Amino acid sequence: MKGRNRLASLAAALLLVVASLLSMVAPAAAGTLEDVKQRRLLLCGVDPDLEGFATFDAAGSWHGLDADYCRAIAAAVLGDAALVKFVPLTERERFRALQSGSVDVLIRDTAWTMGRDASFGIVFAGVNYYGGIGFMVPRSLGVDSALQLTGANVCVETGSAAEVAVAQYFKMRNMSVIPVSVENGDAARAAYVAGRCNVMTGDTIELYGARLALPKPDDNMVLPEIVSKNAYGPAVMASDWRWAAVVRWVHFALLDAEELGVTSANVDQMRASDNADARELLGVEGSLGKALGLDNAWAANAIRAVGNYGEIFERDLGAGSRLQIPRGLNGLWNNGGIQYAPPVH
Repeated sequence: MKGRNRLASLAAALLLVVASLLSMVAPAAAGTLEDVKQRRLLLCGVDPDLEGFATFDAAGSWHGLDADYCRAIAAAVLGDAALVKFVPLTERERFRALQSGSVDVLIRDTAWTMGRDASFGIVFAGVNYYGGIGFMVPRSLGVDSALQLTGANVCVETGSAAEVAVAQYFKMRNMSVIPVSVENGDAARAAYVAGRCNVMTGDTIELYGARLALPKPDDNMVLPEIVSKNAYGPAVMASDWRWAAVVRWVHFALLDAEELGVTSANVDQMRASDNADARELLGVEGSLGKALGLDNAWAANAIRAVGNYGEIFERDLGAGSRLQIPRGLNGLWNNGGIQYAPPVH
């Protein structure tokens, strides 16, 4: 009898624990989506100032790849790309802001790593930019590949990820270069301009921006090689699976739109086309919006507001921008890149 009572007590205690855990998880599953809808405003964490990704002009308007992703999510969820509050965050602030609920989504040129995935309670909803450590050289050096840099003076930031990646790259290829240690990016740029080094290293995101700050930008070029990999994208809280699905599928919708030829200018035309995949993506057929907790025109609203992924890239980073970054890895999977989205079905 006592044994049965003890088992009954243990079972009751276990049920209480399970109920307590479910009560903590269940509200979070739909929490952010409902908060954004009720607030009628998306709180989007961005970089304070990184050309091509998030910058604001004299009128206070934000521009860049990450800023456009914020607008795409707002358009998908709220039907209006203007319903975004951009929250500038430093590197030190960014994860705390997401974890505390100060922002709904973090889209701040933040690299996806195992440590962040496993330890921060966050999840990355996709990759909106593939990059990594690269090299910038003066055109007068007469090289077009990092494989031609034997004997070059290479500026590297002491203690940085670039320092390790660059050293390993040349060691594995039995190439000898002369490292020039610098304290930070500003010091690297100064040394490069002064001629103390004829190769500047860093993440390609930074190198393309640094090139624009040089006295004669066109006299310099970023080489095609990437010697380490970084995948940047939007992050949300891992516990909020429904919100993660919304952010993830907004990203995928922008990629699928480019593949299907849906642009900001032809959304309505494609809604009436014979392309069944395009009609489903744009909400004419099916009920995909309902599955996400959104209006069925969620993808059409996002694409109409900011364009497909290719339009966004070219405007903010590519041929239509000052940076002139080639699509490269960020091209679609069927056009020489690795950007790929599951079909929207």
